[in-house]
Amino acid sequence: MTHTVHPYAHRLGIIRDWKSRWFSADKKSYRENVKIDELIRRFLTKRLRGTYTSGIEIERSESELRVILSTARPGLVIGRSGENAVKLRADLTGIVRKASASALPSGKQVKLDINEVRQPETDAAVVAYMVAEGLEKRMPFRRVLKQTVEKVIAAREVEGVRIAISGRLGGAEMSRKEEIKKGRIPLQTFRADIDFAHDQAYLPYGVIGIKVWIYRGNVYQDKKTAVGLPEGTGTRG
Repeated sequence: MTHTVHPYAHRLGIIRDWKSRWFSADKKSYRENVKIDELIRRFLTKRLRGTYTSGIEIERSESELRVILSTARPGLVIGRSGENAVKLRADLTGIVRKASASALPSGKQVKLDINEVRQPETDAAVVAYMVAEGLEKRMPFRRVLKQTVEKVIAAREVEGVRIAISGRLGGAEMSRKEEIKKGRIPLQTFRADIDFAHDQAYLPYGVIGIKVWIYRGNVYQDKKTAVGLPEGTGTRG
């Protein structure tokens, strides 16, 4: 039997890097760090819904905790004169301090970096939210799928796209799955730059699950410069 592997995890250490980057020497602080990471991601996912946020990365050092947001609409996250970003930073600092008093040095705040996604159509998380937005506006699901796929495949970098939705489509009594695909999605090729994301559309008759795969070509690079690989280390496959 075959096993379904997450396309991002499948390429960790080859063309992908970890979304949480830190090191812990003892079990207690490791457990606390994992808990805080999950709290931060859950809070930001709920707080930033609607801002087309595609990625949340967390970096730690001895003196600071840095959260890096990637969004297609940075103006909504930053706010007028940066007021939204200041409030968001203060809320994150409060969450971290409440979870663990030793997570941040005294007098320090969580550092927040906001990066703009230049081409939203090539980002799977943004595309998944676009589909969810269309479904929540009660648009016909087949039209939403077709229009989204056409918009994504029109981007120069995209070589293939696949979108799958499942649930009570159109308010039907029995749930089912529908998907649309254009181009190719080589899931088993390690050097294939495949972006994957899943989202949910909340409708009166239930939740619709959405999955998006976007293939942006192959990544060719020298083995000793590959992400997470020391010089002389090779990959198989």
